[in-house]
Amino acid sequence: MAKFKECAKVVSQERIGTGIFSLWLQTEQMAGEAKPGQFINLYCQDGSRLLPRPISICEVNKEERQLRIVYRVAGKGTAEFSSYSKGDEVEILGPLGNGFPLDRMEEGKKAFLIGGGIGIPPMLELSRELKGEKQIILGYRDELFLNEELAKNGTVYLATEDGSAGTKGNVLDAICAEGLSADVIYACGPTPMLRALKAYAEEKGIECWLSLEERMACGVGACLGCVCKSKEVDSHSHVHNKRVCKDGPVFLSTEVEL
Repeated sequence: MAKFKECAKVVSQERIGTGIFSLWLQTEQMAGEAKPGQFINLYCQDGSRLLPRPISICEVNKEERQLRIVYRVAGKGTAEFSSYSKGDEVEILGPLGNGFPLDRMEEGKKAFLIGGGIGIPPMLELSRELKGEKQIILGYRDELFLNEELAKNGTVYLATEDGSAGTKGNVLDAICAEGLSADVIYACGPTPMLRALKAYAEEKGIECWLSLEERMACGVGACLGCVCKSKEVDSHSHVHNKRVCKDGPVFLSTEVEL
């Protein structure tokens, strides 16, 4: 799978929530190769921050060769990114990872697209490209973001921890409260959410694809800094590990241990 290292230019940036920013980048080749569920590595301009920051791709405009990322400020690196404005340049590597398997869905099938917190952004491009009936379940602590954009591509159901919107509780609470069912599950979010969805899918006999969140260093599978436990022995490390950045970040739920 092709990946490129480019000096991208900022097209636009806006704050869409408390500490949450939407950033459009102008690329040369990267946008043309990007798929839902993949991510890019962004390099800080401050040379003291050597490791890139992996951020999932939220939206792709292949015609304009632009990529959109939506991220939360969580440290000095992402704080630097949030200061960028139109015309600024940032070094990026990507697209990285395998992405969601679109061929598991077809017309007549129903899918759950489940995003929790900052795992919501990759659901946007997936909802645009996926066939079939899309039921989009979004979990928030309180403040909503991207839900109105996602509603253009499917039926959105909300869950909030404080009950301020949708079902009070988590995404599984919303699924149960609404009496929803699906043939395939696609999900991205915090590990406790993914662990619960893995158990739910196994109980219901539903095919389930999980995008895992792990701290990454190289982003290309060399350093083994982002491994997760797997049921099968990895051909690279020869132990029960999978490299989230290289083998994933998307895995069939039955392949990994959470």
